[in-house]
Amino acid sequence: MAVDLTCPECGSVYEAGPNEPWRCGCGHALEFTERPHPQGDPLPLHSLDTSEGLWTFFEFLPIEQHVTFYEGFTPMVDVPDWGAAFKLEYVFPTGSFKDRGATTTLSRAVELGVEKVIEDSSGNAGASIATYAARAGLEADIYVPADVKQSKLMTIQRADARPVRVDGARADVTAACLEAVEGNSSGDDETTTGERDAPYQTGEGWYASHAWNPAFYAGTMTFAFEVAAQQGWSVPDAIVLPIGHGTLFLGAYRGFSLLNEAGIVEEMPRLLGAQAAGHAPIVAALGGESTDEDGEGTTIADGIQISDPARDTEILDAIAETGGDAIAIGGDPIETALDRLHRNGFYVEPTCAVAPAALEQYREAGVIDEDDDVVVPLTGSGLKTL
Repeated sequence: MAVDLTCPECGSVYEAGPNEPWRCGCGHALEFTERPHPQGDPLPLHSLDTSEGLWTFFEFLPIEQHVTFYEGFTPMVDVPDWGAAFKLEYVFPTGSFKDRGATTTLSRAVELGVEKVIEDSSGNAGASIATYAARAGLEADIYVPADVKQSKLMTIQRADARPVRVDGARADVTAACLEAVEGNSSGDDETTTGERDAPYQTGEGWYASHAWNPAFYAGTMTFAFEVAAQQGWSVPDAIVLPIGHGTLFLGAYRGFSLLNEAGIVEEMPRLLGAQAAGHAPIVAALGGESTDEDGEGTTIADGIQISDPARDTEILDAIAETGGDAIAIGGDPIETALDRLHRNGFYVEPTCAVAPAALEQYREAGVIDEDDDVVVPLTGSGLKTL
């Protein structure tokens, strides 16, 4: 039976179902009522059967496996010239770490008996949700910016999903998507112990949102499990991650938190965020410089141009609780890091270069010491830049 949803802010509980609300009536993001984790000591990596990919960690997941390409356990490569280990998240089936969340989100959709999913995305998440919807045999509408990269648009179309191109800013794409999700119904017939004005999904389909849907974060938190397993069930000193909506950033935080609760590890890594200059609301909230030296922004990292992250408070809490930080990176450092990555054999998309560029700046500022154990995910393939 599918797990119900609850609001950590006001305590409301909502019954699981294809018409469940996509957020609480109080405006807060919803979470699962269950937070499972295994008992006992974990097996060393060489003894783990990883043939199920990230679903190897099913005991941590409040979702049953229904839709998968056996994705996960991406390689971790030591890169001495960078003083870090790169986790190659761009080798997933659709070329993006977003597949972590797509496999759990579409598995949840199947559990609920959903017939059609709807998502809004700058490209990568939409391509991933479309691909996994195809694997599940479900219809999918993917709302994207009008100028979405052609490679990502083609991935959506070839998976037989329906791309809906929206003019305007990224926020306009979300607004159009939510109008389709909610339709004209208030959801008064739903069973809930929470607010009656919760936005139920009674429109054209189920909101498979990488920003709001807790099923997506159940998938991205497996990043932390893999890092710990690949390091002998230990925790790195720091992880440098990109932040748009913060799906991988919060996934890492949730995953390492669960490992601590389970008694598998005893520390948390410092979570160090990287945002694109001019699109850095988390940096601004921390009191940092959110534009480049000329007071300008950059358009090169289109995958994280999010002005209003759905879970901004959670991101700030994760930074505070791990002794982390967030900085904004301008176009020149991103392009320099991207060129260096390509020349070292890591063919990634521009957004992916934001975290490696931030790694250098954190090191120059003394936030990361030379002998610190640092992990940096490389999040998207360069094949998606066409």
